[in-house]
Amino acid sequence: MAEHKLFPVQEIGSLPKAPWLLAYLRGKKVDERAMQHLETWSKRIGFEAEPETKSTLSQTKNPERAEYLRDLASLFGIRFLEAAGLDYVYDGEANRIEMYEHPVRNSNGFEFYGHVRSFDDRYYRKAACVQKVGFRNPYHLHEFAYVSKRATRRIKVPVTGPYTIAEWSFNEFYQKTLREKYKDLRELKYEAKREFVLDIAREILRPNLQALVDAGAEWIQVDEPAATTKPDEVGFFVEAFNACTEGINCKLSVHICYSDYALLYPDILELKNCDQLALEFANRDNGRRESYDDLKLLGEYHDPREVGLGVADVHTDEVESPQLICDRIAYAAKILEPERIYVNPDCGLRTRTWDVAYSKLCNITKGAVMARKALS
Repeated sequence: MAEHKLFPVQEIGSLPKAPWLLAYLRGKKVDERAMQHLETWSKRIGFEAEPETKSTLSQTKNPERAEYLRDLASLFGIRFLEAAGLDYVYDGEANRIEMYEHPVRNSNGFEFYGHVRSFDDRYYRKAACVQKVGFRNPYHLHEFAYVSKRATRRIKVPVTGPYTIAEWSFNEFYQKTLREKYKDLRELKYEAKREFVLDIAREILRPNLQALVDAGAEWIQVDEPAATTKPDEVGFFVEAFNACTEGINCKLSVHICYSDYALLYPDILELKNCDQLALEFANRDNGRRESYDDLKLLGEYHDPREVGLGVADVHTDEVESPQLICDRIAYAAKILEPERIYVNPDCGLRTRTWDVAYSKLCNITKGAVMARKALS
C-alpha cells in the first residue's frame, strides 16, 4: 500500500498567493516589497524563472501575460514545496482563485451572489445552483499539464469534492424541481441536497477526474472539509465520492479536516475507491497526543487504509519543532502500522505567511526523517 520509505511527506493543498502575482492580476503597481519577496524567495528555493517573472511584471497587464504569470507562480509553488523537502508536490493551487470558487466558476448551473464569511476575516464568493449542474471544461487540466512537466518529485493533485461544493452553495434549482414531489420541507431539503450532491459528482467531478487520469495523473486527493458538517448527510458524501471515482484508475485519497471523525463511521467504510484518509490532528493536540487517538477508529472498524497524518497546525504562526513532529509521528506509529502513515500539515497553508509556511514544511520533513531513523 505505502512505499518502502517510511513516513513520506506530502502536500495537502493551498499555499499563500505571492504578493507580486496578486498585484499584477489586480492591475496595481508591483511595489518594491513585492519584488523583494520574489528576489529573496527565488534564491531560497532555486526558482529559475525569476528573470521571466520580473520581465512579465514590468509589462502592462493583459490576459495572455496574466496566464503566463500564473504559470510562473505555479512553478514558484512547485519549487517552494520541493525545496522544503516534500516527497509529493503540486503547485500550492497557484492557478485557483479559491478551492470553492474555482470549480464553481468553471462549471455550468451556478450563479454567484456575493461574498460570505468563512472564518476569521476570510471570505469566499458564494454561488447558488440555479439550473441543473453540468460539465463545462476540465478545469484542472492546464495546471496539471504544467506541473507534470516541471516537477522533480511525484505529484498529487488536490481537487474540491462534490459534497463540499454543494454544502457551500445555495440549492435553489433542486429544491424548486422537487417541490411538488416532497411536501414536507425537511424531506424536500434532504432529497434535493442528495440529488444536488450526486449530480455534481457525476456531471462535474467525474469528467474532471477522468481528464486528469487520461493526462497521466497517478494520485488525486478529493478535498471534503464539509464532510461532517451535517452528520445525517455523511452518507451523501460517501455516495458522491463513489459516484465520481467509479472506474477512475489512479490512487485516490480524501482529505477531511476539522471534523469529528467518529461521525464518519461506519458510513466511510463504504468508500469503494479510496486508498488514503488525510486527516487533521495537530490543531487539537493538547500536548498529550490525545487527538491522535482518533486513529484507533481505523482499528475498531477494521479500516485498512493509509492515513495522511496532520502534524502541523495551519491556524497558528507557531512553528512546530522537528522533535515535536517526530513525537507526533511516533505516537501515531504505535496505533497504526508505520507503513500506512504519510505526513502533512493539517490543511492547506494559504492563511500563513510564506516564511511560516516554509518553516512548518521544512520541520515536517526534518521530523519525518527523525521518526524514520528512530523506527528503522
